[in-house]
Amino acid sequence: IGCIFVVILCIINVTIPCITTADRGTYTCKVYNLYHEAWSDQVQVNIGPGSFSDASWEAPKVATDKVALLIGNMNYLHHRQLRAPMADVHELTNHLRQLDFKVVALLDLNWQEMHSAVTEFLLLLDRGVYGLLYFAGHGYENYGNSFMVPIDAPASYTFKHCLWVQDVLQRMQERQTGLNVFLLDMCRKRNPNDESIPQPGPLRVTANIVFGYATCVDAEAFEVNKDDLSNGIFMSFLKKRLMEPEKVTVILDKVAEDMGRCEITRGRQALELRSNLSERRALTDSIQAPACQVTASTRNLQWAIAHVLPESCCLQFECGVRVQLGFAAEFSNIMIIYSQILETPKDILSCSAQLSDFTEGPEVDLKHSNQESLCEAGSLLLSMDDLLPLEQPQLFTRISALQRLKKELSFTVCIHYKYTNLDEEVLEEQRVSVGKPLVSKLNLHEPRLSHTSSSDRQISSMMESSSFSESFRANLPNLNPSSIGSASTSWSYYQGPMESPTFSSLKNEPEETICPEFLEAEEPPAIKSLPSASSQELPFKFSNLPNSI
Repeated sequence: IGCIFVVILCIINVTIPCITTADRGTYTCKVYNLYHEAWSDQVQVNIGPGSFSDASWEAPKVATDKVALLIGNMNYLHHRQLRAPMADVHELTNHLRQLDFKVVALLDLNWQEMHSAVTEFLLLLDRGVYGLLYFAGHGYENYGNSFMVPIDAPASYTFKHCLWVQDVLQRMQERQTGLNVFLLDMCRKRNPNDESIPQPGPLRVTANIVFGYATCVDAEAFEVNKDDLSNGIFMSFLKKRLMEPEKVTVILDKVAEDMGRCEITRGRQALELRSNLSERRALTDSIQAPACQVTASTRNLQWAIAHVLPESCCLQFECGVRVQLGFAAEFSNIMIIYSQILETPKDILSCSAQLSDFTEGPEVDLKHSNQESLCEAGSLLLSMDDLLPLEQPQLFTRISALQRLKKELSFTVCIHYKYTNLDEEVLEEQRVSVGKPLVSKLNLHEPRLSHTSSSDRQISSMMESSSFSESFRANLPNLNPSSIGSASTSWSYYQGPMESPTFSSLKNEPEETICPEFLEAEEPPAIKSLPSASSQELPFKFSNLPNSI
């Protein structure tokens, strides 16, 4: 009787995704059944540069930190008002926060405030940090130089009245950043009133710069006045791609292709990408803390100090009425104060609490004060429907331009009430001071040193000073999700004690303009241009948002 031996040759193809250098080592294969097992020879597996013949392999990149400055200018003093920047900045803030960016989001800055904001932004940058600057508003481009227009620019502005993008790039490069991304959502028409050609200083020889322009050279960006809350053309397409784990340039290429396929944008507005990025850098890259923890701590404190909200408090009036004050940040320079009557004695028939007499500096529109809804208070982004009991009276007041606050923010809480046995209304007041909330602590209204290195030395000396540390701790009682605000911050409900340039008669030509064809279109893409997105695409309710950035 003969025996038959069967030899089976197995070829096993195993794919292991997302490998790193930690996976290298000695591997062997085990083949077995119910009766026997066998082991293959050992194989040394190397993972790293040169391990594959495929030249496209590249080790994953990491950032030492990721920070972003977002500026949206809408309410121009001498130029056409815009609508989309508010929704665009808010949308981008929410996405970048999910990618672990530290975000400073500001609306309606003048020349001095823009320069100061950029200087503060540069203090957040360091070796290996990813820096992103986004601007939505009026702008122009002359001879390859881009300029962002502040809200106080005169009718006939030149580069002296604007913020020069290439100068910002040079200052960012001095910080030895790992990635510099500029997203410019503005017009790029030539400015006929500005024939000067400013010369930037020498740039460092790096390969880490990405420019994403909402429109191409010598072209305009369009805006359609159809809705108060809509994203611009650029942001409408960008937000759909931003979270993809792709190289930054690949993301922007996809956005350009998406815009090119859209019937309404084709031939009118086309994204332009400029880049010298030679590495596979992505906005989704992870963060690896630098070896120098002092630098990282300084950067975190510098960011955190601009995002602290006042603590919620309860005011006790002599008549027995208790009023609660809550605070929320719509943007880094826009805060909403909420007032609610918690307790009313039985002998008081009716009672209301209103805020008035605010400190000079910030803008408080009387039409947007003490309103029964956030929409009536001028906030188009936030909703409180799910958070507060409807049976309690509640009023909202919106405070903008906090960057112009020069001293502590204070206001008067006045209650109006009637007793059951009296016809006359009684008034009772309390003065409340809430310190300098959010970005007001940075004093952006003050001029800054021109070179960041000097500012760095000043910050370093401040950090080493014990008096600064004590002052900082006093100003930041709770560095937690409930006390740090953001462009879409949760409410703070803890109970406890609180403490121009020369104008010209001429007018510039380059501005974002309204395209009549967009207005006539049945389904245009969205505003800075386009009509409103659905409510499902704009998750602005507080209950859906993280507590801090």
